[in-house]
Amino acid sequence: MSNRRPIIGITCDVSEPRFQVGRAYADRVWAAGGLPMVLPCIPSAAPDLASLCDGLVLTGGDDPIMADWGQPQHPSTTPVHPQRQEFERAILTALERTATKPALGVCLGMQFMGLHAGGRLNQYLPDTLATAGDHWERRQHPISGELGRGLVQSHHRQAIDNPGTMKVVALAPDGVIEAIRDDARPFYLGVQWHPERTDDPTLGQRLFDQLVAFARQAV
Repeated sequence: MSNRRPIIGITCDVSEPRFQVGRAYADRVWAAGGLPMVLPCIPSAAPDLASLCDGLVLTGGDDPIMADWGQPQHPSTTPVHPQRQEFERAILTALERTATKPALGVCLGMQFMGLHAGGRLNQYLPDTLATAGDHWERRQHPISGELGRGLVQSHHRQAIDNPGTMKVVALAPDGVIEAIRDDARPFYLGVQWHPERTDDPTLGQRLFDQLVAFARQAV
């Protein structure tokens, strides 16, 4: 184990003609002792980028393009840029080849993880959930489960309603799945909230601390 900071790759959005991502992800990774590196959304480069990184953060964004999973798109969704989805799916496939590499999925990142694991997505919570507004407009709401209990900040109208081969490890009071984990890997966790904007240290910074701690073991 060396003294260098582990490289933590951070996925980003495609907003033509730019790649872009919220700086809070990098700030949290740096505070955890990692070296943040924003990954360009070049799908063919995904295997090499995944190999270069010691750990990964799959960030939040718009909504999955459900045609890739054989489902019609809900008309109220805002589909993510196709290039980003192709890149993130390639990153997840690359991670299967190095199953010891830690990864943290945030919001959209968690949804990609769940779909990749054979899960199912509720594409528009307002259709089925009276409390859908509690999860929108960056509001705070409580969650509880194996990751702890506290208030988190959310901004989503979709949620995984079947985690596939992953395990549910946190729920909101209204039953929305808030976190999923693959216990066959050292650290492979998706959270529906935004830990980079969550004040509770247990449900915010600690997740980045854990990611970097696992990444450091491989450095």
